[in-house]
Amino acid sequence: MKNIIDHLNKAFDNRTRLGIMSVLLVTDWADFKALRESLGVSDGNLASHLKTLEKETYIEVRKTFIGKKPNTAYKVTPLGKKAFNDHLNALEELLKNRG
Repeated sequence: MKNIIDHLNKAFDNRTRLGIMSVLLVTDWADFKALRESLGVSDGNLASHLKTLEKETYIEVRKTFIGKKPNTAYKVTPLGKKAFNDHLNALEELLKNRG
């Protein structure tokens, strides 16, 4: 029998990364400030988790200026969407097979 947790994605084993992906899946783009406020995390905490997801190419980063202020926004990539959905499916399977 296959180990059921083998299908869980290590990139999503942290609640902040789960939160980031959940927010980004229901929005087109979300900027850093909106993510920080939605998740209630510090700048440094959020930045490190965003870097992890960016490194995996699960999110896309867009840097622009709004007036003279820099603005960084994030969007889920197609690969990120598939990986996250596969992770959720593995969690559902794990819950179905418990006990």
